[in-house]
Amino acid sequence: METRRSFIRKGALGASAAASALLVPAPLWSRGSQVLGANDRIGIGLIGCNGMGFSNLSSFLKLPEVQVTALCDVDQGVLERRTAQLTEAGHGKPKQYGDYRELLENADVDIVIIGTPDHWHCLQLLDALDAGKDVYCEKPIANSIEECDRMLQAVEGSGRMVQIGQWQRSQPHFVDAIDFLRTGALGPVRLAKAWAYQGWMQPVPVLPHSPAPEGVDYKMWLGPAPERPFNPNRFHFNFRWFWDYAGGLMTDWGVHLIDYALYGMEATAPNSVMASGGKFAYADDASETPDTLQTVYEFDGFNLLWEHATGIDGGNYGRNHGIAFIGNNGTLVLDRGGWEVIPEVEHESWRQLPDQPKMEAVPLRSAEGNGLDLHTANFLEAVRNRDAAILRAPIRVGYHAARVSHMGNIAYKTGRKLKWDAGQSAFTDAGANRLMRADYHNGWELR
Repeated sequence: METRRSFIRKGALGASAAASALLVPAPLWSRGSQVLGANDRIGIGLIGCNGMGFSNLSSFLKLPEVQVTALCDVDQGVLERRTAQLTEAGHGKPKQYGDYRELLENADVDIVIIGTPDHWHCLQLLDALDAGKDVYCEKPIANSIEECDRMLQAVEGSGRMVQIGQWQRSQPHFVDAIDFLRTGALGPVRLAKAWAYQGWMQPVPVLPHSPAPEGVDYKMWLGPAPERPFNPNRFHFNFRWFWDYAGGLMTDWGVHLIDYALYGMEATAPNSVMASGGKFAYADDASETPDTLQTVYEFDGFNLLWEHATGIDGGNYGRNHGIAFIGNNGTLVLDRGGWEVIPEVEHESWRQLPDQPKMEAVPLRSAEGNGLDLHTANFLEAVRNRDAAILRAPIRVGYHAARVSHMGNIAYKTGRKLKWDAGQSAFTDAGANRLMRADYHNGWELR
């Protein structure tokens, strides 16, 4: 296991060029002064240029050997805006594509960033591997367990470098927290909690269908998703709240946080899962995924509890998101701001003695470093050395987090407690197994 010191040392290439987090104004990803030969350059193509796709590209462009070669998006307005931002920051004008398959034919693209909605990740990653590209893929890796299975199989037999965008795996204080957990000081951990309470999330207003905006290839945006009339609610950011394209907060924030709960507990798949929730806050808005959800996963020796809620920030331990490892001696609480340990108390009142803490408290240890920049630097190191063993979020990390998150959504949809057969990699419930499958349309097929 790497320590915080080794994380920072190995990621110094990225961290030294960066001072900001995910919102990156042009000066922070302008081309640096280091001059490299053409053979030293690594060309990047970005598929999906809004949101985290462009944040990922901006992080890569802080590294001197990286150059942006191509951009692909179904929205020509997004392409023009991102191209203008890049050229104003001193980068050469990238080639523009509306079809990602044409971008993959570009021999100058060495690395592909997949920043599209979840329902596109699987096909685009498989095609990128076939084209001989290394891939940085946003989380969750896919929109179904069947796709997750297919992606794992394809990546592990490809020889390509694939990093999943679960960048907390490269955040030093997260590593510190797990190092502490592994000392055993908390005693037996009987419960892990992960949660996301997102007060900023407001109702998605009901809007009428309309023609797709000018310059948008809506047919390509839908891809393998069911054919539906264009509606602005389902486009760009809000795709997350519709089952055709994503899995709501469970697969958005849940993948990040459940990943660390699994990592800390050295677990991959539960014995059973059950979930309860619904649209309790915004019952009549346009979204489909639950705004309130509690999911219980049973493992050998402990339970994992996932909770999410929109429109309120009142999460556990005064944090609107986080992971808690609850042991007999104390509780370790971890979020993007830092971590701390809250001791349990030995109650001695029956002996007329003062209560005593079962372990020493650990005061809040704040976050340091830029997790995204350290993550992209780690990926580039693996690409340079052709060494997948050094990746901090390889395909298996993304696979386990996404699969467990999808299990929770399937339990919610069925309304039943579901048992998982690890030997068969399937539920013991036929109806639940049907929900594991990819549902492709419009001529697209999962191969």
